[in-house]
Amino acid sequence: MPKRQLTLRQIEMIRAIKVAGSIAGAARLLNVSQPGVSRTMKHVESILEIKLFTRIGGKYTPSPEASGIFAQLNDLYKKLSDLNRSIEQLERGREVELIFGSVPSLALTMVPRAIAHLRGRYPDLHLNIETLKLEEAIDYLLLGRGEFVCMSYSFNHPAIDFLPLAEGELRCVVHRDHPLASLAVVSAEEIAQYPLIGVDPGDPYGQILNSVFSRADVDYDLTFRVRFGSMVISLVRQGLGVAVLDSFSLAGVETESSDLRVIRLAEPVRFSTYVALRNDVELSSFAESLIDALKFEMAQLMEEGGKETAQPS
Repeated sequence: MPKRQLTLRQIEMIRAIKVAGSIAGAARLLNVSQPGVSRTMKHVESILEIKLFTRIGGKYTPSPEASGIFAQLNDLYKKLSDLNRSIEQLERGREVELIFGSVPSLALTMVPRAIAHLRGRYPDLHLNIETLKLEEAIDYLLLGRGEFVCMSYSFNHPAIDFLPLAEGELRCVVHRDHPLASLAVVSAEEIAQYPLIGVDPGDPYGQILNSVFSRADVDYDLTFRVRFGSMVISLVRQGLGVAVLDSFSLAGVETESSDLRVIRLAEPVRFSTYVALRNDVELSSFAESLIDALKFEMAQLMEEGGKETAQPS
């Protein structure tokens, strides 16, 4: 370190003397001992080879020869104050916008829960969330329209990485007055006996849902084909049929006052979810915090679901 270079701590003490007008006052401002402040002032004066203060009537005032130094100290403190204010705003998420996408199954309930968690930490953070079909996610990421996409499906792509998010389970959902509503578990054969509401099997998400029947080698008739899980739930709510949906889409739909019943499958079908992002882009700390919150919410949901459906031995 050069001989005449001051540390921020030394600068802080010298300015405190100027503000307080005394060694004792500076010590109180900084919550340090008076001898420590006095030694620092003498040391700084020795390395600068100038007298910083003159003592008039017991009060320390900047010496004439040090007026230029104190002018720069004031500028420095203003810049430090601005820096600290910017850091404080950043810590609250002020003037920052987190932009990301999500497939409908996760956007329905899990993403809002994670956002509520995130806003508790960054109350001033702005968010821009776009609901995307799986096939729209590639262009969304490659064009840099958002930092990441929450996905229920993964594929090989040279420019996109898939980070594991959580594992979910498929469930059957019926109206509370439906004949299946009284069952604790239901088989693919039993579900297939009723009008089925679901997503087109040609859709990647539809493939996941309809794997319940293909695994059991059961023929089924998709009476109602819709695009989003929210519409599936709405149609089931009208008593138009039964459906198979993922546990994350069904989070919170079954309550004491609900007109829906969620039933566990006799042969459980699990699936994985992911966060997709470009492999040449670094995630922001806000994005990482949201992903952590999402993992927590999804894991908690699955843990609670396991306890609710656990059978006594």
